Amino acid sequence: MDASAAPTRQLVRMRGRSYVAFVFCPTVPIVGWLEEIDATLARSPGFFVGKPVVLDLSAVDLSQSAISHLVASLEQRNIRVLGIEGVDAAHVTTSMPPLLTGGRHCVLTQIEPQKAEAKPKPKSTSLLLENPVRSGQSVVFTDGDVTVLGSVGSGAEIVAGGSIHVYGALRGRAMAGVNGNSAARIYCQKIEAELLAIDGYYQTAEDISATLRNRPAQAWLDGEIMKITPLN
Repeated sequence: MDASAAPTRQLVRMRGRSYVAFVFCPTVPIVGWLEEIDATLARSPGFFVGKPVVLDLSAVDLSQSAISHLVASLEQRNIRVLGIEGVDAAHVTTSMPPLLTGGRHCVLTQIEPQKAEAKPKPKSTSLLLENPVRSGQSVVFTDGDVTVLGSVGSGAEIVAGGSIHVYGALRGRAMAGVNGNSAARIYCQKIEAELLAIDGYYQTAEDISATLRNRPAQAWLDGEIMKITPLN
């Protein structure tokens, strides 16, 4: 055996994977904005656990030291910033999260299909799930409505560009209208949700009235206020 023989080179295997990230858009005064974050965490301590967070600084003018302090303040709250956007590269040091570009608002930009002889199939605007969504599962469908014939378990997540229909118990998180669709609604046969959100406006479990628990209910937006009422 030739001990000097070069070892076989191992190829690096890379895969693509996408995640729905929370985008934080701080406003001044930053102290007041952080107090709002604290209020959210007080109602739901695990709200941002395990979720990627992007810091969009396009609406504020912060110095390099102020950005560093803001990132550290979020880390103290167990909020890990995946990246920063909306700021000049000179303001981002190597000790900070990386500068991100090309982020899009929860949905891929619609591209006109190339002309072809065969007519392309129309894109589905609804997703039907015949099985329950179990704890830890995440279903993201930003092109339209999501319908679940079973239940959504605690710790599970449904993200939809349109409305969400659950024909069982909704115990996890349901986020509808993520593409800016304020007319989207959330329906379920038994409301036990950890979080409901429509077009970015949300209510956590602590905000949902106890009189609605374990009952059929629907949620919708009235202006900037989310309303949840029983289904008659």
